[in-house]
Amino acid sequence: MSKNMITIMKKEFARLFGDKQLAFTTILLPGLMIFVLYSFMGKFMTQQFTTAEDYVYKIDAVNLPESLTALSQEERIDLNQVTGNDVTDIKQEIQEQEKDLLVVFPENFDVKVAAYDCTVAGEPAPNVELYYNSVSTESTSAYNMVAEVLDQYEAALSNKFDINAGTDIVYDMATDQDTSAQIFSMMLPMLLMIFLFSGCMAIAPESIAGEKERGTIATLLVTPMKRSELAVGKILSLSIIGLLSGVSSFIGTMLSMPNLMGAAAEEGGLSADVYSPMDFILLLLVILSTVLVIIGLISLISAASKSVKEAGTAVSPLMIIVMVISVTSMMGGGAPEQAYLYAIPFYNSVQCMNGIFSFSIMPVNFVITILCNVIYTILMVGILAKMFDSEKMMYNV
Repeated sequence: MSKNMITIMKKEFARLFGDKQLAFTTILLPGLMIFVLYSFMGKFMTQQFTTAEDYVYKIDAVNLPESLTALSQEERIDLNQVTGNDVTDIKQEIQEQEKDLLVVFPENFDVKVAAYDCTVAGEPAPNVELYYNSVSTESTSAYNMVAEVLDQYEAALSNKFDINAGTDIVYDMATDQDTSAQIFSMMLPMLLMIFLFSGCMAIAPESIAGEKERGTIATLLVTPMKRSELAVGKILSLSIIGLLSGVSSFIGTMLSMPNLMGAAAEEGGLSADVYSPMDFILLLLVILSTVLVIIGLISLISAASKSVKEAGTAVSPLMIIVMVISVTSMMGGGAPEQAYLYAIPFYNSVQCMNGIFSFSIMPVNFVITILCNVIYTILMVGILAKMFDSEKMMYNV
């Protein structure tokens, strides 16, 4: 690395780290905000879709059969037996979220159940009606609770065999690694690409288009250095800053993911501990090569723009394209095996991340991704150097 390139990189680092507020908002704030936001969202959603442990469900029943009077003995159920004349009023109370559930049994329910013959064509089975309010978390929980009791009761009437009856046996063969891999491989590639692009978009236009707008780019262009050195210095320094921002966002996401997933994470064993140091090293290499491509593209757009505002407007469609490509990680099926697909910019990075998080990365596809991203970056450095040579483009004439 030449002395001129190091000088350019020092200049960019001084611009960022010399301003403590800018350094904080660019590097630390993204990860901190993501951690706080996702943790808050997880806590809010958990509270929104779960009922308090001491909540007592207000349930009314019409024609409650003797076979199901055990419902009234549940500690968390306030069960009232009502008549058919009260049904309309109770429905209104459920709609207004004053009561949770109305269960309407047909008259002589036990007798009809005992007499029902499923082999007789056209004979309707006794129907139990459950009226609830799906907007109310408590009402939905009450519905699910009673529906499960009724399902168990129905199964007990003709119980010929059991399914997974052992209480001390684990029947789900999915490991914590499988659970974490499934969730992380679907969500994190998309989030990482968005974070990386957002971080690069916040710094790259200011570095080139901003200097053009202020007229300071002329000072750099008259210095005795090769245009390629200037281009490499710009891209490398901006890539390192973008990488720091992306790593900060990644750490915030990984730490907050269990909070975001709430109870599902605790039950499913969601944890980043299933990944080895080598997995994170591979991920870091993919992120670094991806940042180089992003910075290269934004630098080209910035060099062709007359102002930071124009550069930001021109970069926006590129961000939309990256977001659309990132969604492919959520389509299921895992990372593709075809090697030629890993030559496609951004798509290769998304699928490489998908493969790393799902423990299915193929070495050849990983190598192709890194090499292609580096080649694309070298090409963009050459184009940027040519653009620096153009007085018309650099001096907005």
